[in-house]
Amino acid sequence: QVQLVESGGGLVQTGGSLRLSCAASERTFSTGAMGWFRQAPGKEREFVATIRWNSGRAYYADSVKGQFTISRDYAKNTVYLQMNILKPEDTAVYYCAAAPRYASEWYLPFAQSEYDYWGQGTQVLVSS
Repeated sequence: QVQLVESGGGLVQTGGSLRLSCAASERTFSTGAMGWFRQAPGKEREFVATIRWNSGRAYYADSVKGQFTISRDYAKNTVYLQMNILKPEDTAVYYCAAAPRYASEWYLPFAQSEYDYWGQGTQVLVSS
């Protein structure tokens, strides 16, 4: 069983930066993808970004493109989300997830149903 342990959430002012971390335990991923989702108050959970574990190819939601950067450390089994120029509308609970089913490097999953493992979530609050 894969366990995802998240850290790095907290309170930050508008325009500030924050880096979220997600460490995978129990095993080392050699295929598939990792992703980040978020859920703001009163809204449904939405896709943020995904990255192929082997190649590092990434895909972003239009709302965060150019603002957030997803990356991974292969040796540490860890994926990161660097969030810059934060705005109050970025306030949400952020979730890390893993999608090991899709081995093709050209495919970048973005639907919640495509991810099999989820972290506990970490809160991000951006104040004005």
